[in-house]
Amino acid sequence: MTTTTQAALPASRSTHRVTTARVLRSEWHKLRTLRSTWITVGSACATVLAIGILMGATYETGGGDGDVDTVVLTLIGSQFAQFFLAVLAVLMIAGEYATGMIRASLSAVPRRLPVLWAKAGVFAAVSFAAMSATALLTFGLTQPLFFQDTDQAAAFSDPGVARALFGTAAALTLLGLLALGLGGVLRSVPGAIGAFICGVLVLPEVLAMLPYDAVETASRYFPPKAAEALSSAEHLPDAASPGAALLALTLWAAASLTAAALLLRHRDV
Repeated sequence: MTTTTQAALPASRSTHRVTTARVLRSEWHKLRTLRSTWITVGSACATVLAIGILMGATYETGGGDGDVDTVVLTLIGSQFAQFFLAVLAVLMIAGEYATGMIRASLSAVPRRLPVLWAKAGVFAAVSFAAMSATALLTFGLTQPLFFQDTDQAAAFSDPGVARALFGTAAALTLLGLLALGLGGVLRSVPGAIGAFICGVLVLPEVLAMLPYDAVETASRYFPPKAAEALSSAEHLPDAASPGAALLALTLWAAASLTAAALLLRHRDV
């Protein structure tokens, strides 16, 4: 009897061992069962699609927008979608601090950091998939219906178009990951959302107006400018290349998540 019991213990412990796949599954379950997830993701997708259709329905050649990049014009609603995705990212982590659920999450995963990485991974997968599908759908609908006979006519096969469509999804996802990191640092939903809007979106635009060459050069790699460069089919003047913009946004998101990880390891909760 003793031998049988001892032999069964390792199997039991293995069954309940914390693994990366189980932490990811847990975070995905929490995300998909929240009503706020469907509201924010649905609002982001609907905003991009609705504004894209509105821009197409009201666009006329010679109306003054002919020099605007066609992908930027079609997906201009992504400027609003970034707020919805940022709110979702902040709620994923700061929302747990507000409700106290973070204690249960960290008790189930004592090493702590896998919880943060799982949240980031699940958010990135959901955000990129949703916004890629929305970008493709919006472009696929508006081009044949509205832009076909205008100076904004374009096709998926045109140079830079496919890259810009997926680049828009990548930019929105990386901005959301930056917001998720801020949520982990500040542990406050309103505080993190305010920091994202003021510190990530507004402050770089203010700094870019300073009359210094170094600031002007650096501003190309600030999140708003990098996202704009990544979302354009054509290279914008005084903007970073798409590759450099992607790297810059990745580093911004990584820095935010690293700060959240360091604080998560050293805080009591």
